[in-house]
Amino acid sequence: MSGDILARSFGRQAFGLSPENYQLARPPYPSSVWEVLRQRVGLRPGFSILEIGAGTGLATEHLLDHGPQRLLAVEPDSRLAEFLRARLHRPELEVIEQPFEELNEAPESFDLVVSATAFHWLDAVPALRHIHALLRHGGAVALIWNVFGDNIRPDPFHEASAHLFAGHRESPSGGGTTRTPYGLDSEARLRDFEAASFHCDPPVMFEWTLTLDPPAVRRLYATYSNVVALEAEKREELLDALEDLARGDFGGVVTRNMTTSVFIARRK
Repeated sequence: MSGDILARSFGRQAFGLSPENYQLARPPYPSSVWEVLRQRVGLRPGFSILEIGAGTGLATEHLLDHGPQRLLAVEPDSRLAEFLRARLHRPELEVIEQPFEELNEAPESFDLVVSATAFHWLDAVPALRHIHALLRHGGAVALIWNVFGDNIRPDPFHEASAHLFAGHRESPSGGGTTRTPYGLDSEARLRDFEAASFHCDPPVMFEWTLTLDPPAVRRLYATYSNVVALEAEKREELLDALEDLARGDFGGVVTRNMTTSVFIARRK
């Protein structure tokens, strides 16, 4: 791909086209992620948690499993927010429909702020400074990404399908491009934390693989922001081509490289 990069503001509406499909298609986060938060952050019952860009709740449900006193989920897309409320109807969960930049909570209100595969849609340093003000003394922020591909391991399906995306606009996540994916660019993320007066732990990276049949390929790619950005007819043509490629050239079995990154930082 070699098109323009989608505006960050597009992320506020990019994923609500079909919340049901997003929930079904997107892979869960490895269980090791939550173990890292327990060990490094002390995640336990009674925490007050803010989640930025909660989507359908792929991370929210696991945060709720840890018994927070309060979990405030910020989701700017009303379609996703409505789906999340219906799916995870819990008294300690509050879902608000607004961009994080407009969030007006009292300073030092949270023990933990989490953003899972969403933070690349924000202007990093101003967002981190906002987070800094919202965290209590000793509080932490955890930025998590499920990254598709890593530019290191062989990725046959990505290579075989790259021509289908020629000239399309790209996501700020950097996925599917020659750029280092946002969630794997440790040097850049550490600079952002430093600029916002955070001390960051060494990032943790988990490598794994995701196996998909042709319909699952279609469902997954239908959730990608650069696919959603296409006109409906072109979007369906692209998804048809991806599904046909998976069935014809890959024998109905596609394996995608995955890397899950976890960045944890504390107020200086």
